[in-house]
Amino acid sequence: MDLTPWEKVKLARMPIRPTGLDYIDLIFKGFVELHGDRLYSEDRAIVGGLAFFDDIPVTIIAQQKGRNTKENISRNFSMPHPEGYRKAIRLMKQAEKFERPVICFIDTPGAFCGIGAEERGQGEAIATNLAEMMLLRTPIISVVISEGGSGGALALGVADKVYMLENAIYSILSPEGFASILYKDSTKAEAAANDMRLTAQDLYQFSIIDGIISEPPGGAHNDFGYVTGQVKDVIGADLKELMSISISEMIEKRYKKYRNI
Repeated sequence: MDLTPWEKVKLARMPIRPTGLDYIDLIFKGFVELHGDRLYSEDRAIVGGLAFFDDIPVTIIAQQKGRNTKENISRNFSMPHPEGYRKAIRLMKQAEKFERPVICFIDTPGAFCGIGAEERGQGEAIATNLAEMMLLRTPIISVVISEGGSGGALALGVADKVYMLENAIYSILSPEGFASILYKDSTKAEAAANDMRLTAQDLYQFSIIDGIISEPPGGAHNDFGYVTGQVKDVIGADLKELMSISISEMIEKRYKKYRNI
């Protein structure tokens, strides 16, 4: 069934949609979570740690939403603070040191824009991630599983391969924010969603992403085993490809990819 962009926005935001930890539990083995940015604190909006993909040791980083109000408050509604992004890049640099591929699951409406986050350098933290990921000397694969909003999502999205689930969205900001700025009326979010070209199909057409992972009718939650099987197949094929080429060739391809964009 064909959905409008606004219908996909609402589907991507559904509380019953699988979260980053759901993918980690079904695709990887022996996940051990690591905490803290070693500068300020722990940020529960981003989960990171070590696991095995089949027999390959990998580093996993996922933006994590909650299932209910209590969980969402604990996870700050998947809106990371700067310490979350600094934790992420700390784990990526660790992965680089020990030659572990990095797998990212993107699911955020955007980085947290509170006063404290700005005081602690939100913009700098995101910019550092973009720069460091561009030259990270290990494979990076990112999957937008639901909502990819603004620089908060892009901070985990500078990867050798980027995929989106069929009903996920990926955009410069929320449709509500877009409508508030361009139309001076946040109630025009549905019209904004149509204008923003935020669907997986749009972004694949523009060569922003490398592929689309299909979902069952009604969304990923209706047959999560099917979706995780596809995600696992994609990761496996890409790891085989990326680990077969030299680090310098991989980085050059990654750099050219984003320069072209």
